[in-house]
Amino acid sequence: MYRLLVPIVLLLALIGVSVLSDKPSPRADLVFINSSDVNTLDPQRMSWMHDLRTARLIYEGLVRNDVLSHGFDIEPAVAESWEISDDAVTYTFHLREDARWSNGEPVTAEDFRYSWRRAMLPDLVSDYAAMFMNIKGAQAFYDWRVEQLEAFGEREFASASERQSASYELWEQTKAQFDETVAMRAPDPHTLIIELEKPIPYFMELCAFAVFMPVYEPLVSQYERPDPESGRLIRRPGWTRGGVLISNGPFQLTRWRMKRDMRLEKNPHYWDRDNIAIDSIDIPSVNDPNAGVLAYQTGAVDWIADVTAPYRGEMVAQKLEYLAEHAEQVEQLKAQGLDQFAIDRQLPPDPRAHTHAVSSFGTYFYNFNCKPYLPDGQPNPFADARVRRAFAMCIDKRAVADQVRRLGEPTARTLIPPGSIGGYTSPEGLPNIGDAKDNAEREEIIARSRRLLEEAGYPQDFVVTLSFNKDAGHDLIAQTIAKSWQKHLGIQTRLDQKEIKIFRDELKDKQYMTARAGWFGDYGDPTTFLDINYSTDGNNDRAYNNPAYDALLDRASVELDPEKRMQLLSEAERILVEEDVPLVPIFHYATIYMFDPHRITGLSTHPRTKQNAFLIDVLGDGKGPEQPRPMHAGADADQENES
Repeated sequence: MYRLLVPIVLLLALIGVSVLSDKPSPRADLVFINSSDVNTLDPQRMSWMHDLRTARLIYEGLVRNDVLSHGFDIEPAVAESWEISDDAVTYTFHLREDARWSNGEPVTAEDFRYSWRRAMLPDLVSDYAAMFMNIKGAQAFYDWRVEQLEAFGEREFASASERQSASYELWEQTKAQFDETVAMRAPDPHTLIIELEKPIPYFMELCAFAVFMPVYEPLVSQYERPDPESGRLIRRPGWTRGGVLISNGPFQLTRWRMKRDMRLEKNPHYWDRDNIAIDSIDIPSVNDPNAGVLAYQTGAVDWIADVTAPYRGEMVAQKLEYLAEHAEQVEQLKAQGLDQFAIDRQLPPDPRAHTHAVSSFGTYFYNFNCKPYLPDGQPNPFADARVRRAFAMCIDKRAVADQVRRLGEPTARTLIPPGSIGGYTSPEGLPNIGDAKDNAEREEIIARSRRLLEEAGYPQDFVVTLSFNKDAGHDLIAQTIAKSWQKHLGIQTRLDQKEIKIFRDELKDKQYMTARAGWFGDYGDPTTFLDINYSTDGNNDRAYNNPAYDALLDRASVELDPEKRMQLLSEAERILVEEDVPLVPIFHYATIYMFDPHRITGLSTHPRTKQNAFLIDVLGDGKGPEQPRPMHAGADADQENES
C-alpha cells in the first residue's frame, strides 16, 4: 500500500466530481485524468502537453502519427493521399470525401487555409507561429500584417465610427494579402497545395502536430472581430464550449465545466468511426496528484496520463519488484519481441503491474555558460571545452537516476533520446563515472577528467556556482552533482537556488555559471533538439557558438537525401556531446502512467509518448489475461508487439 497522506474526505469529493454532474450521466467507457486542466481547445493557440493530448481526440489534421508502430510513421488522416514534388517544396494533399465535421458538413481544403492563416497572424500570438513560416510567403505575410497594425495604431481618425470602419477594411485587406502572398491553394474542396520556402524534411511531422489541425470557420469566425482601437483581430473563446464546439476528430465535446470535468462522445460523422472501440470519454479535473492515484485505486478512473505523486518512485520500485518475481517469464516474452505493455498483459494480474514508466521524448541536462567571462567579469573556466568535458564525465548520472529520481529513467549520454526518431543513429557520447562497468574504468574516467583540467590550466582552487529553481527535486539533483565534483575533482560547488522567474531570466541573460535545464521535442526530427544549440537560436541559453556545428545544421537543412541528412545531424550531435559539451545530458525523462494492462489496450510505449486516446479499448473486468481486440485501422496486427 502506498503512503498516501490524503484525507478521506478528499477522495469522496473527487469521486463526486468524477461521476456526478448537475444532470447525472452514465459512467463513460473510458475515464482518464489528464496531467492538468485544459487551458484552451483552440488548436492554433495550444502549447501544453495536456492540451495537445485533448486536441488529438476532438480534431484531426491532414495526417497523423501511427503511434503504435515502431517507426512512428506518418499515416493518412483527413488527407487520404498526397504527392511531394521532386524538389521537395510542393505538397499536394487529397482530402477524403467522407471527412466530416461533427455537424455533418464536409471538411474542405479551405478549412485548412483558414485555420493556418489564423496561426500565421501576429494577432493570435501563437507559440508555434514559427512552424508555419516554412510555407512560402508566410513570413512576408506576417511582416506585412505587423507593419499594417503599427501604421493603424499611429493613424488619427475623425470619429469612432471611422476608426471602426477602418479596422474592418484592414481586415479585408489582410485576407486578400494572405490569398495573394501565401502559397496555400485550394483548386477544389478536396485538394490542398502547399509550397514551402525550402525543403523541410520533417514537414509531414509538422502536419501531424495539433496546432496544424483545422477549426470550423462558420463557427469560429462568429467569435472574431477587428478591434477598432488596435486593428487587431479580437477572439472570444465561446466557440469552444461543450455543445457549441464543432470539430472533425474521432470525438466531439458534449460538456466542459471548467475545473470540474469534460465529457466527449464519439463523433457520429467521423470517417473512421467504425474502428473506434469506445463511445464516450470522461476527463475529470483532478489537480491533486495524490487524489488522482486514490481515484484510480477505487476504480473511479481507468488511466492516469501522467502520475506526479511524490511517492511515484516507490510505485516504480514496487513495479520492478513485481517484474523481478516473474523475471524468467519476462525474458521469454522480451525474446518474442513484445513491448512493455504487452509483457505486462501476459503476466499474472497484480496492482503493482498498473504502474508503467515509459521513456519520454525529453532530456534533463546541465548547461555550461560558454561565454569567456562570468557575470562578475572574472574569466570563465567553462569557456574551455576541456573543462566542460571534465565536469561532464565526473557526474554520477546513475546516482541521480536511481537514487534521486527513482523512476527507472535511463541515464543520458546524448541530447536526443536514442531510438525516438526513425532512421537516426545516436552518437556514443562521453563516458561518465555512474555508468562505469567497474572500479578500474571509473578510476580511469576520473584520471582522464583531472588531466583535462590540468591541460586547461585550472587547478583545484576555483568554485563552481550551480543554479537551479525551487521545487521538482532540482535541489536534490544539484546536491548529488555537487558531491560528485567535490569528491572526484576536488572542486567546491556553491548551490544557487532561485525562484522560477528569476532563474529563467538569468538563464536567458546568461547570468550563471552552470544551470539545470530540460528539453522536450516538439516534432519527430533531430532538429527539434539540435536547433537549440545553433549560435543564433533564441533557446541557445549556453552562448554556444561553433561555426562547424552551425554548418552541419545548415547543410542538413538543404540535404534531400534522408540518409545523408541524418548522418549530418548525427555528426552535429557527436560534436555537441563528445567534443564541445556546452551541455551535459543527465537522464532521459520518463512518463509514469497508471492503467490495468489486462483492461486497457491501445496505449503506446514509443518514446515520443504521443498517446492517441481514441485508439484505446477497454477489455473485460481485469481479472485475468485476455486477448485484445484486433488492431485499429492503419496498424499492422503485430505492431503491438514492437518495442
